[in-house]
Amino acid sequence: RRGRVAEQRALGLLQDNGLRLLARNVRFRVGELDLIMQDRETIVFVEVRFRSPSRYGGAASTIARKKQQRLIRAAYCWIQMQFASDEPASRFDVVTLDGQAVEWIRGAFGVSGPL
Repeated sequence: RRGRVAEQRALGLLQDNGLRLLARNVRFRVGELDLIMQDRETIVFVEVRFRSPSRYGGAASTIARKKQQRLIRAAYCWIQMQFASDEPASRFDVVTLDGQAVEWIRGAFGVSGPL
């Protein structure tokens, strides 16, 4: 339940800032994409992370390199399904919710070159 509430808060923040929802909770064998948004001409893959305040680090610290690679592979699958050619610009954002604090990290990680 807390995960759904956190995802809805993140979605509201992004929509309030002009992004348009394309899809949510898209699953592939290689990984899951929480939110897929459009920011003008850019496709934005958004990972939503929730963590109650903790001495073990905030929500952003839970996105290790292995998790990033799964997100990149899932984004590649989605792009291939949606666009036969002319792959659009894309980026990976993270919205963290640490207790009541919300942070939107644009371009949190990525790849060089096309997906």
